[in-house]
Amino acid sequence: MNFGGFLDNNSGGGGARIVADIPFNHNNSSSNNDNKNNMPTGAISQPRLLPQSLAKNMFNSPGLSLALQTGMEGQSEVTRMAENYEGNNSVGRRSREEEPDSRSGSDNLEGASGDEQDATDKPPRKKRYHRHTPQQIQELESLFKECPHPDEKQRLELSKRLSLETRQVKFWFQNRRTQMKTQLERHENSILRQENDKLRAENMSIREAMRNPICTNCGGPAMIGEISLEEQHLRIENARLKDELDRVCALAGKFLGRPISSLVTSMPPPMPNSSLELGVGSNGFGGMSNVPTTLPLAPPDFGVGISNSLPVVPSTRQSTGIERSLERSMYLELALAAMEELVKMAQTDEPLWFRSIEGGREILNHEEYIRTFTPCIGMRPNSFISEASRETGMVIINSLALVETLMDSNKWAEMFPCLIARTSTTDVISSGMGGTRNGALQLMHAELQVLSPLVPIREVNFLRFCKQHAEGVWAVVDVSIDTIRETSGAPTFPNSRRLPSGCVVQDMPNGYSKVTWVEHAEYEEGANHHLYRQLISAGMGFGAQRWVATLQRQCECLAILMSSTVSARDHTAITPSGRRSMLKLAQRMTNNFCAGVCASTVHKWNKLCAGNVDEDVRVMTRKSVDDPGEPAGIVLSAATSVWLPVSPQRLFDFLRDERLRSEWDILSNGGPMQEMAHIAKGQDHGNCVSLLRASAMNANQSSMLILHETCIDAAGALVVYAPVDIPAMHVVMNGGNSAYVALLPSGFSIVPDGPGSRGSNGPSCNGGPDQRISGSLLTVAFQILVNSLPTAKLTVESVETVNNLISCTVQKIKAALQCES
Repeated sequence: MNFGGFLDNNSGGGGARIVADIPFNHNNSSSNNDNKNNMPTGAISQPRLLPQSLAKNMFNSPGLSLALQTGMEGQSEVTRMAENYEGNNSVGRRSREEEPDSRSGSDNLEGASGDEQDATDKPPRKKRYHRHTPQQIQELESLFKECPHPDEKQRLELSKRLSLETRQVKFWFQNRRTQMKTQLERHENSILRQENDKLRAENMSIREAMRNPICTNCGGPAMIGEISLEEQHLRIENARLKDELDRVCALAGKFLGRPISSLVTSMPPPMPNSSLELGVGSNGFGGMSNVPTTLPLAPPDFGVGISNSLPVVPSTRQSTGIERSLERSMYLELALAAMEELVKMAQTDEPLWFRSIEGGREILNHEEYIRTFTPCIGMRPNSFISEASRETGMVIINSLALVETLMDSNKWAEMFPCLIARTSTTDVISSGMGGTRNGALQLMHAELQVLSPLVPIREVNFLRFCKQHAEGVWAVVDVSIDTIRETSGAPTFPNSRRLPSGCVVQDMPNGYSKVTWVEHAEYEEGANHHLYRQLISAGMGFGAQRWVATLQRQCECLAILMSSTVSARDHTAITPSGRRSMLKLAQRMTNNFCAGVCASTVHKWNKLCAGNVDEDVRVMTRKSVDDPGEPAGIVLSAATSVWLPVSPQRLFDFLRDERLRSEWDILSNGGPMQEMAHIAKGQDHGNCVSLLRASAMNANQSSMLILHETCIDAAGALVVYAPVDIPAMHVVMNGGNSAYVALLPSGFSIVPDGPGSRGSNGPSCNGGPDQRISGSLLTVAFQILVNSLPTAKLTVESVETVNNLISCTVQKIKAALQCES
C-alpha cells in the first residue's frame, strides 16, 4: 500500500505474505488509486507449515498484515487517521485490555476459521489460513478511516455484515492500528533524519569558515582567534545590509532625480530591534538654550545632523519584499528634504517672500524659490498653477499639545472642522522616539474643502513628518506622495499636489506659542468656478491665513471652556454637563452642514441634474437610515454661492442677529426670535452657540426651538442653524446624551472675495462710487427632509421647492442690505 510517499517501496506490500509455496501476484504500484491486489484462485490450498515459535515471531512483526491493503488518499488522509488514532487513545486502551494476552500465530492471522476455534481439546492439526475478500477489506478500511477503535457493538455489526467472526474483525483492527503506528513512526524518523543531515551540513560549513577566516577590511586571511564567531556573523550581516541599502538608494535616486548619498556615507551600523528614529541631531537650532522670540536665520544643517542620528529603516525583505523597503526609504528621503524646505521657507524673508501693497500679505517669489530649492516631488504639471502663503500668529496652546493634535488624525479634524472634510492615518512608519513625537513619520489621507459648491474638494495623500529642532521648537511638515504612489500602482489624486507645507511652533511665555504656517500647493485652476479663482490663487481659500485664523479661534474656544469662570453673557441656568452636551450637539450640526455643502465622502450623496434648477445651484440627495442623529427618510441638500458687495463683517452681523432674522428666515414666522440660552466660544460676541425660540403665530401653533452656532475670524465667518425638538433639548441642557437629537442643518458661509476681484473696487450698498470696500462670497445651503420613507422617490415638486427657497432667501438678503444691483 502506498501512503503518499510515507512508506518505502519495500515496506508496504500489496496484500499479506503467507509463508507458503503459493503463486501470488504482488502489485507494488505507487498509484494511490490502486486499492486491490489480485491473487489466483486456490492460492492458499497448500500452505507450508513452520515451527510454531518462528511463525509467532514472524506474524507479530508490526510491518506485516494478512489483510489485502487498499491505497490511501495521500498524506492528508494519513494525517487525519493519525489524529483519529491519537484522539481515541482511551478507547484503544480499553480495547487492549479486552484483547487476550496470547498472541499465537492464528491470533495475528486476523482470526482463524470457526472450525479451528471449536477444537480446543483436540490434538493440534493443520490450521487453515483465511484471507479476506477485497470487498471485506474495503469495508474494513472504510470503517478504520472513521473509527480506528470500534466498540463491541460496531465489531458485531460489521462481522455480521461481512460474514466474519468478531475475533477476526477485532484482530484485523488490532493489526491495522499497529501498522498505522509503524508507518507514522517511520515518517517522523525520515523527517528527523533530514533535519539531522541539514544541521550536519551547516555545522561542517561553519567549521570550514572557522578554519579559514577572512578579514572584512582587507579581504585577506584573518588570524585565528582575532575575531569571534558572533562578530563574524554580525559583519557578514552588516555587509549584506549595506549591499541592499546601496541597491535601494540607487533605485530611489532614479525616482527622485538626484543621487542619495548622505544616508549611505554616514549611516551607523544597524542596531538590533531599532525602528525608524528620526533623531534631533545637530542643526541650526542646536545652540538655542534659551529659545529666542525669532528663529535663527542660519538654515539647519540637515545633511549631517540628521544623518548622524538616523538609523536606517530596518530591512523588510523577508516579510514584505524589496518593494516595501524601497518605498520606505523613499519616504524617509522625501521627509528629510521636505522638512529642510519648510524650515527655510518659514525663517527666510526677502527675497524669497515680499509683502503686497494691497493688504500687506506675504507673496512668494517663485523665481527665487526655483533658484533656492530643488523640487521634492518633481516638476509641476503643465495644467497646474501654484499657490503659496505664509502666516505668523500667537496661539494660546503649547507646542507639545499642538504637535500631538497635528499628528492625531481625529484631533486634527476636530481642530479644523471647516477646512478638513475627512482624514485618516493610512500607515505609521515611525511613532517617534523617547515617548515623544520627535521623529514621527506617517502616511495620511485628507479631503480639504472650501465651503462652497463651486470649489471641488482637494483629496490628497501625503507624508507627515514631525521633528523637534530645539527645546520648545517643533516643526511638522506635509508633502504629497503621489509621485511615489504612481510607481507602486496605488490610487492618486491628480487635481492637486501638496508641496512641503506645515508649521514651525515655538513655545512662548504664559502658555502661548508662536506659529509660523506655510502653505504651498499646485492645483488645476480650471476645476474652480471663476468667482473663487482669485481667492484660491491668493492663498485665501486653502492658505496659511485660514489655518492660523481657525487655529487661533479654536484654541481660544478651548481655553474658555476649560476655564472655571463663566462668561457674563452665558445663560446661568445651564449646568456644566449641559454646556458640554449642547456644544457637542452644535459641533455635530456644523460638521453635517459642511459635509452637505462640499459633498464630501462623509455621506453618500447622489447629484441631481434637473432642468428646473438654477445653473449655480447644486442639488443632491441621500438616504438617512438607522442614524439616531438624523430623521429617517430622503434628505435633499441644495447649495449655491453668490457675490455680494458687502463686507464680510457686515454680512455676518446681519445674519447672526436674531432680531433681524425675520427679514430672511421663513422659520421665524415673520417676527423676532428670543434667545433662550447662550454659550460663549470666544472673546468676539459672534463666536457662540445659542438656542432661539420663534414666537407662535396663533394659539394652535406650537413654538419651535432653533439651535444656532456662529463663528468669525480673519479668514471668514459661519452661521449654522437647525430646528430641534423641545423635549430633546431639555434633556441636552440637563447634561443628557446629545447623540439622539435628530437634526438637519442649514446655514451660511462667508469669505472675503480675493484681491483684484470686482468686490475690491465696487461701490458699497449705501455709499458713493468713490467709497472702496471689499465684497463677500456668500454660500447658502439647506438640508431638508422631503420624505420620511427612505425608499420613496424624489418628486419634481420637492426639488422646485428647495430651489425656490434658496432663490427667495438670497433675494431677501440682498433686499435687506439694499444690494439688488
